[in-house]
Amino acid sequence: MARLVEVTELILRDGHQSLMATRMALEDMVPVCEDLDNAGYWSVECWGGATFDACIRFLNEDPWERLRTFRRLMPKTRLQMLLRGQNLLGYRHYEDGVVERFVEKAAQNGMDVFRVFDALNDMRNLRTALRAVKKTGKHAQGTICYTVSPVHSVGDFIEMAEQLVDFGCDSICIKDMAALLKPQPAYDLVKGIKQACGEDVLVHVHTHATTGVTMVSLMKAIEAGADIVDTSISALSLGPGHNPTESLVEMLEGTPYRTRLDLEKILKVRDHFKKIRPRYAEFLSDITGVETEIFRSQIPGGMISNMESQLKQQGAGDRVREVLEEVPRVREDAGFPPLVTPSSQIVGTQAVFNVLMGRYKVLTGEFADLMLGYYGNTLGVKNAEVVTKAVAHAKKDPITCRPADLLKPEWEQLRGQALSLQGCNGSDEDVLTFAMFPQVAPKFFSTRDQGPKNLGKDPAAKPAAPAPPSAPAAAGPVHYNITLNGKTHKVTVSPVA
Repeated sequence: MARLVEVTELILRDGHQSLMATRMALEDMVPVCEDLDNAGYWSVECWGGATFDACIRFLNEDPWERLRTFRRLMPKTRLQMLLRGQNLLGYRHYEDGVVERFVEKAAQNGMDVFRVFDALNDMRNLRTALRAVKKTGKHAQGTICYTVSPVHSVGDFIEMAEQLVDFGCDSICIKDMAALLKPQPAYDLVKGIKQACGEDVLVHVHTHATTGVTMVSLMKAIEAGADIVDTSISALSLGPGHNPTESLVEMLEGTPYRTRLDLEKILKVRDHFKKIRPRYAEFLSDITGVETEIFRSQIPGGMISNMESQLKQQGAGDRVREVLEEVPRVREDAGFPPLVTPSSQIVGTQAVFNVLMGRYKVLTGEFADLMLGYYGNTLGVKNAEVVTKAVAHAKKDPITCRPADLLKPEWEQLRGQALSLQGCNGSDEDVLTFAMFPQVAPKFFSTRDQGPKNLGKDPAAKPAAPAPPSAPAAAGPVHYNITLNGKTHKVTVSPVA
């Protein structure tokens, strides 16, 4: 009898995050929940990642209410989220008590599977979150961020998997966020984890489609023993997104493997999103084909389009290629971190600065912290000269301890700050929303009673008239605004005399 391969559906979270900047409104997802619930998935990913940020920054929507809605509409199916370890859903490390409370509240509101990762693969940054998930009785999925570098090997990733099993994880995820996982390494890695950790250890494979090779990688992973794979229904797939769910089902036909998915229900979901997708055209990624240069730059597909936009805003849209060439150099200087949130944004933004202002003439605070160990350890050795620059910039010394060990209990302070805001309802959930995004939450709390916004537009509507051309800029200092995770860095560069 064919071996069952389970499937996690990504269309309600990473599917639209990767292709349309997480802008899809909840009301456009609600109509498909019943079909998704009955389609036979192992889980449906619907929360985490950039969900919180997009909900409160752009959609005027409470992310906790989104989770509760999905729980109500999909009672049969495991709900899954992506959690950035000690970073939770924000971009800094949180004290252990805040991490524990967030996991507890997410579980209470309906979350079943917590995919917990750390951008640097520093296992110390996963322990607290994984322990908190186990305490709730929910599924703790320990995650390895897959990357390629001179200091990373299949053996290193297998050792990470063994540590995650020792932590008590219920499954191991291989997270390939930039479509770097080629077919043979996929086979070797899954096979190696099964041999080292035991055949009964669930191995879950997540990959993107950007480089054009990863559908084959999924097949090789399945042949090596992968238990669960991630896909996204074809209406929101490919490009910087993921491999299509329907294609996986068809690919396995006639092989020793099968899924339990109901294609009839999946096709109904596809048809719904095919109608919805054009309404979000302004947010769709420009990357629609294959981008094999990612094997060199290792930048996740969605971030390439983001950097293009940033450079165009600075009148430097023609310098994208220089930035893509600079990213690997910055990554090497930083000890070869995997490029995933937040390390991808930190390295990418520093590469933009290096191209526009000169190499390390300006450092962001986040990049200095990365160089000094305040995000955790990297597998590679950092460039000592850049570390010295980071010390001078940040005015603090490097650390080798777990970053969260330096943090004092902060829940009561966060609670006091949140409760002072107009519109905060006093719940732990609101306090956690404030903790994740203290710059954005106040405005959201004050406007929440106005209800969610739907940013989708009628594609037949007439476009606005173009603005008249602006006058040429006068010679003089050039002002750059580089935005990283909602924080704008203002830099002025004067012309050389």
